[in-house]
Amino acid sequence: MNKLNQKLLKFELEQNFTYDDFFVSKCNYYAFSLIETWPKWEKNILNIYGEKFSGKSHLCEIFKKKNKAVIIKNEEINDDFFNKIRFHENIIIDNLEYVSDENILYSIFNFAEQFNKYLIINSIKSINSINYSLPDLKSRMDNCIYAKIDKPDDDMIFALVLKHFSDRQIKIEKKIIEYITKRIERSYGKILDFIYKVDQFSLINKKPIDYKSIKKILGE
Repeated sequence: MNKLNQKLLKFELEQNFTYDDFFVSKCNYYAFSLIETWPKWEKNILNIYGEKFSGKSHLCEIFKKKNKAVIIKNEEINDDFFNKIRFHENIIIDNLEYVSDENILYSIFNFAEQFNKYLIINSIKSINSINYSLPDLKSRMDNCIYAKIDKPDDDMIFALVLKHFSDRQIKIEKKIIEYITKRIERSYGKILDFIYKVDQFSLINKKPIDYKSIKKILGE
C-alpha cells in the first residue's frame, strides 16, 4: 500500500468519541438529552436508532465515560453475556441487529427490569420494528424509550463538513461549505463519503478546494 493510500485510510478510520466532538442539532437532540439526564428516565431501557454513522456509538461512548457503563457488541450476545454484565448498573448493546436466539434477548430485558439495570440499545432500525416471533419479547419492546436520530439537517451538515475539513487541515471558505450544505445528499454515510473524496482530491492535486472542485466531486 502506498503512502497516500495509508494516509487516506488513516483519515477514514480515525474517530473521536469525546463529549466536545459531539455536535447537537434538532436531528439528535432528544437522544442527546436522554444521555444527559440519566438516571431521570421514565423507563430503564432506551433504544437509540438511526442510520449508520449518525452518532449512536458516539453517544454511547459519552454515556460510558460519564456513567461507567459496559459496552457489548451484537456478536457478543450469547450464553456468556450475563457474566459480562451482572456487576454493571449500566449496560450498552452497540449495533444491535437481528438476534437469532430470541430467548436470550428476552432474558436481557427481564434482567434489566428485575435488577433495576439501565440498558441502552443502539440499532439502525427501532427494535420494535424487528420481526420477532416471541410474544413476550414483543411486549417487552413496548416498555422502552425510543429516540430516533433523524437525517442530518442543515446545521448538522455544516458542522460535520466544517469539522472534518478542519481535522484534515483543508482550508475552505465558509460560503463554499454553505454551498455544499444545500446540495449534498442528507445522509451521514454520503457526507463521510464526500469528505473522503475531497480529502483525496486535495492530497492528490495539492491545490485549494474551490467551487469547481466541489461541483465536480458532487457530480454536478
